Order: sequence, then structure tokens, then C-alpha cells
Amino acid sequence: MTRDLKMPDQRHPEKAHRPDNAQPKKPDWIRVKAPTSEGYKQTRNTLRQHRLSTVCEEAGCPNVGECWSQGHATMMIMGEICTRGCTFCNVATGKPEALDVFEPGRVADAVKKLGLKHVVITSVDRDDVADGGAEHFARTIRAIRRQSPGSTIEVLTPDFLRCGPEALEVVVAARPDVFNHNLETVPGLYPSVRPGARYFHSLRLLQRVKELDPTMFTKSGLMVGLGEEAEAVRQVMDDMRAADVDFLTIGQYLQPTPKHHRVDRFVTPEEFAAYEKAAFGKGFLMVSATPLTRSSYHAGDDFARLREARLAKLGV
Repeated sequence: MTRDLKMPDQRHPEKAHRPDNAQPKKPDWIRVKAPTSEGYKQTRNTLRQHRLSTVCEEAGCPNVGECWSQGHATMMIMGEICTRGCTFCNVATGKPEALDVFEPGRVADAVKKLGLKHVVITSVDRDDVADGGAEHFARTIRAIRRQSPGSTIEVLTPDFLRCGPEALEVVVAARPDVFNHNLETVPGLYPSVRPGARYFHSLRLLQRVKELDPTMFTKSGLMVGLGEEAEAVRQVMDDMRAADVDFLTIGQYLQPTPKHHRVDRFVTPEEFAAYEKAAFGKGFLMVSATPLTRSSYHAGDDFARLREARLAKLGV
């Protein structure tokens, strides 16, 4: 099913009451080619056959053509409807259907068929489920391990804000190779960008992962161009390092439709390079900061470099 991002009232009826925000013309460094390769089509067909959703489509990722042409895709579990209404996000908000108990197996089948060496599993927020979907994440991880024991697994989880601490413990106990949870923006913009979330809860979630398993890689990401100040971004970097986050991604926010949060400005490649230099200076093992960076963009290659960076730090 092809998503039509030009018809926000059909795609996002819950956002119809919002005023329109003009969508500025993208600079040359943001533009990407439309996906047409055979590899892209093969990946799309495999995902369709297994009735799987991807954040690549649901979030309107600009890198979908490149990633799918290489057989890479970020699986989005627990449905296509989110219980939150973040103003930056292109995933629909509403009342989700019940969790599909067969979905973990279908994800594992697709990972094996695509031959993924590194797989990223993310999800919508499921505040309607007692554990926020933690056990569903764990079952998906275990199913992939059974079918593709050589694949590394990265999870990009919700914040489990309305759950007890055992929810996070369930996911960590399933032993993903990378635990990712995105802070998304600076704390001052949370009320307008991420109204259903809490900055310090998300930060504490990442810190708690390291307490539960010090060997697990942690990762978080930011969007820029939402109206944040550079100093606030650097402060978030400091907060992440205080929580022992290993890997930081920073990318340009792109407005999906006129009903979404406006783009304040397009951050230049030179500014992204400055953010990357600052982040490495603060002690992150791995940093990806470019206009088109997304959480799972080049995730497999970045994971390999992340492991190398840890070994180098340990002097191995």
C-alpha cells in the first residue's frame, strides 16, 4: 500500500484540526532520487508477502530508496497506529488493534529471507498495552535469534512511560545488541513536539539500560531544524553522556505534511559537521550527524564501527 503524503486529512484525520504550516522548499543537500531499483522492489515485495510494516514507509523516510535497494529495512512492529500524537511524526494516531501474536515469527522469516546481517526493530507507542509492548519486542528478538543466529539486532523502543520498571527489564533481558531510544529534540520543545513524552524519563530509560547491562550498546537520536538553539543541542549531548549513551544520531527534521510541526530552518552540512565534532569531543563512541541521518540509516555499518571503537577504547 503506497502512502499518499499529499492528503493529510485522509492519512491523519486526528491532525485535521491543526492549522496548516507552510512547507519550505528543500535545499539541494536534502534532495534524494525516487526509488526505482530492482533491489528496492524485491525488498518491498518481501515485506508485503510477510504483511509487515516499516518505519521507512510510515515515517516517510527520505532514505527508503537507498536502504531498500540494498535489502535493508527497519521493521515496525505492533501495528501502524500509535497511541501518541507527536507533531513531527507521520505515523497515524488512534486506537490500535490487538497485538498480532504471529508477528514476531513473520519478522524473523523476513529477516532470514532478506539475509539481513543487522536488523532494526522499532514500533509505535502502545500505551493501551499493560507492558507497552515490551514482551512483544522480546518475542521478536528471540524469534530472530532462532532463525538468524548470526544477525545482530538493534531495537528502537518507545519510552514505556506508563509501565512499571519491569517492562524495560523484559526487553534488556532479551539481549538486543543495541538499545536505541530517541530523545528526538531538546527539552524546551517537548510540549510542542513530543507532548506525550517526558524528556527526563526518556533520558533515565537510557541510563537504566546501562545499569541493567553495562555491556549493551545504547543509542539515541535528535532532529534539528525544529527551532532549537545550538547550545541546547550541546546540552542534550552532555545529558546523554551523563547517561552513558554510546551512539548519537542527528538529522534534519523534514515536515511530512502541512498539518505537522513546521520546519524552522534547514541546518547546513557545515553545522552538522560541527555537531559531529562536538559530540566526539564529549566522548561518544559513534556519531552520525548529517542532514539525511536517521536512526537506522546505515545502522549495520555504524554498528560495526561502534564495536571497533569500543575495542579501541579498551585497548584490545
